Order: sequence, then C-alpha cells, then structure tokens
Amino acid sequence: MKSITSLLLFVPLLSAADQVAVTYHRDIAPIVYQNCTSCHRDGESAPFPLTNYEEVSRKARTIDRVVSDRYMPPWHANTEVTKFLDVRRLEPEQISLISRWIEAGKPEGDPADAPALPTFTPGWQLGEPDLVVKMAAPYEVPAEGPDIYRNFVLPLDLPEDKWVKAIELRPSARSVVHHSLYFLDDSGTARKLDGKDGKPGFNGMSFRQSGALGGYVPGVSPRKLPGDLARPLPKGSDLVLSTHFHPSGKPELEQTTVGIYLTDTPPSRKLEELQIPPGFGRSAGIDIPAGEKNFTIKDSYKLPVDVEAFSVSGHAHYLCETMRMTATHPDGSTQILLDIPDWDLDWQDTYFFAEPVVLRAGTVVEAVISYDNSTDNPENPHNPPVRVKWGRESTDEMGSITLVGVALDAADDQRLNLSNKAQRVKIFAQLGKELSSTGVLERLPSIVKNLDKNGDGSLQESELPQRMRTALLLRLDEDEDKTLNPSEIESLKDWLESMKANREA
Repeated sequence: MKSITSLLLFVPLLSAADQVAVTYHRDIAPIVYQNCTSCHRDGESAPFPLTNYEEVSRKARTIDRVVSDRYMPPWHANTEVTKFLDVRRLEPEQISLISRWIEAGKPEGDPADAPALPTFTPGWQLGEPDLVVKMAAPYEVPAEGPDIYRNFVLPLDLPEDKWVKAIELRPSARSVVHHSLYFLDDSGTARKLDGKDGKPGFNGMSFRQSGALGGYVPGVSPRKLPGDLARPLPKGSDLVLSTHFHPSGKPELEQTTVGIYLTDTPPSRKLEELQIPPGFGRSAGIDIPAGEKNFTIKDSYKLPVDVEAFSVSGHAHYLCETMRMTATHPDGSTQILLDIPDWDLDWQDTYFFAEPVVLRAGTVVEAVISYDNSTDNPENPHNPPVRVKWGRESTDEMGSITLVGVALDAADDQRLNLSNKAQRVKIFAQLGKELSSTGVLERLPSIVKNLDKNGDGSLQESELPQRMRTALLLRLDEDEDKTLNPSEIESLKDWLESMKANREA
C-alpha cells in the first residue's frame, strides 16, 4: 500500500517534468509574428510594436489580458460554425502558451529557435493601382478625446463606367485610423457637405449612398475579387471614405491615399449584394425603447435561383449585441453563414468564405439582429438610455447583414437582380406606414410644390428628401431616370390613398 501511495504521488511530478518549458523564441514568437506583427510594427496602426523579445516581454501582461478575453486579435465572427479566409483568431492552446510563458517568468530561450521576422511587402500590396486618389487636404486628429467618425470625399471624375476589382487604402497616419468604409455617391450631395464646418470632410451619414465598395480594417490584406468578378463604378461617382479615428496620444495629420484596381470589362456574372433587412434595416421598423435589453429584428429572403456566395458582412451601431445569418436549404437542413455573438461597431469586417458557398434555389436566408438599449450595455452612447430609432447618425441605429455573391448560372443574372430589387422595396412599405400616419396625403400638393425647386412639375433626385430618396425612387421611378415625373407622382398619391383606406378599414 505504501509503494502504491508513493507511485501516485510521483505521477503529477512526472507530468510536470514532461511538460516542456515555454520559451519566447520557440513558442511565443511564432504566435506573435503570425497574428500581431502585421499591425504592431513601426508605421502601422497599432499603438506599440511587437517585433522582438524585448517589445513582447514589456507588453506581456497586456497581451495576456487582451488575448484571453478575445479582444485581440480583432475578429468577431464565430469560426466554429463557418469557415473563413484570413482568420485572425488564436486557438485556446496558443492563449494557454502565452499565459504559461508569463507565469514562468517570460523566459527568452534560444534565439536559434525563433522563426524569421515576417517580411512585409512595401508599397502597394497588389501592385501599381490603375487609379490613385488622395484626400485634398489633411485632417487633424487631436491627441486626446473621443473617437471621431468623419467622411471624406475623393472625386474620381471618371468619364465612363468602370469596374472595381479591389481597393487598397494607405493612411498617412496609420496609428489613428481605426477603420474606413468605402461608399459611392453619384448625386453630388457629399461634395456639397464637404468642408462646411471649415475642416476637411463632414460628419454624419446624410449623403446619398449610391453604392459600396467594401472597407479597410487594420491587419486585413486587400484582396481582388475572384475570377472576372468586379463591382460597378458608374461614371460621375465620388468615392466617400467613412473613417473612424482613434486618438493616439499625440496630434496627427491624416491624408489618406487610395489605390483602385479597375477593369474595363464587365464581369461575366453580375455581383449581387443581398442585404437583409434592406436599407441597413430601414424596412425593419427599428424603434428601441429606453431600457430595452433584448430588442430583435429579423428578415428573410428566398433565393429564386442557385447562388454562389463569396463573402458576408454586417452593419449596425452602438446598441447592437448579436448578429446571425442562417440559410435553410430546400431539404430542410440549415447552415450558419455568419454568427457574431458580440458585435463591435469598431470592427466592421467583411468575412470571405474559405470556399464559395453554393445555395440552391429555394434556400431561405434569414438575418436576426439583437440590440441592448439598457445601462447594462457599456457601448450605449446615451446615459440614461433614450428611445432610439432607425437613422443615419451613429447614435441612431441601423442593422443588416449583406451576403455577396452571383447567380451560379449567368443566364439567371437578371432574375436574381430583379428579385433583389423587389426585396429592397420593403423599404418603401415601412416608409408608407410612416407617411400614411402623418397626414402627408392631404398635404401632398403643397409638399410637391415646395420640393420642386426648378418648377418643372417633376421631382429630381436632388429635390427629394434625403431620408426618403432611395425608397421613393426604388418604388416609383419606373423609367429609372432618377426623377419622379407627374405620372409617377400621381402613383405616389394613389398608393398613399390605398394605405389610408386600409388603415381606416
């Protein structure tokens, strides 16, 4: 019995002895170089470098804390249910290694065990762009203070339609640029807003977004669309950078340069952005009471044709908590396309599937988004909480998930496009509910007269109210000339009358 007891006491000692000591060069450097150094190096966006033992050792406790709570590396999509490219997420074993290394006193180990420091491509990552544009003037980011959201207009002045394969953004002060989203505006609205407050750019989202081209997040390499796929870039469009700045502790001047990779040839299949709910949630009736901890919106879309999907992304503001997009196949099986259990406005990634996802005709794609408008939400911009409705400002709310793909068969392009347009008309249904309850029908003649600045009896796109412009044109502009002629205005009157009759019935 005494010998058995001695043996049992000895087993833990054997296990501890068998566990190889963790060293920086052999165990930690590979993790840091692969997941951290691309941003944590001189000239990049991270606040301190992580390129050698001294730098990593100095910040070891901070590293341990931010990787243990999954704050770093920044990645919010659930990789256990969906496989993506370029995943910036540590495995549990890697997090454990970092903790063990610190507990052991941060031993350096043998430098011969270390991998080579990664070599990063200087200059444009995708080669020389076809078009390079730059902010007209630098924007001053203060040393301290709250984060800043600012839009900058970069005129492209293209005389003909082009197609975009990729965009690469090069900030001049990377340490303060947290992320930037790329929008198009073909109405000139953004140009008129630019610099009105005496500084480059403008605040808010009150410009007409006629398209989107993705975005920039530190640590993500620019990527060209596969095959001959490309996004449309209509002539006359301006590029609008919607940029989030995070003060770095010292004043910085940011003058972003953008490289655009173009093609003159339209793609063989038309890229579709299936946004659910459409209009960034404009159709979902977002109206969140103060103190509501679990406000949820959901919407779905049934694919009319076979679709090949390449990427997925979400958009919302501060109150959003979770996002999930699920595909229910015709055979009843389900597939999770995106699951974000902890939404963060600061990290609005586009997630590219590891392999294109084929969704057969009849698949129902559903998006579910939840919000927390209580004091329990540390991201709530209002204290105490206030009622929050859909709106363009960051303190308002939005909510949508966008699946990007093409019809598997090019012959189905038009059918998919028309179905997608019909899906977006849901925006108008929500708008109708709002208009029919505010007496717009009775005041319609005077409203049209006031809006018709040039007195031609029609309402040009620039004359329509900004918040209603997209929905009104989408529903009423039958000849797609971006103008509501008298006949189309009469259709608006008829529609409002039907809404009123239904309400009274």
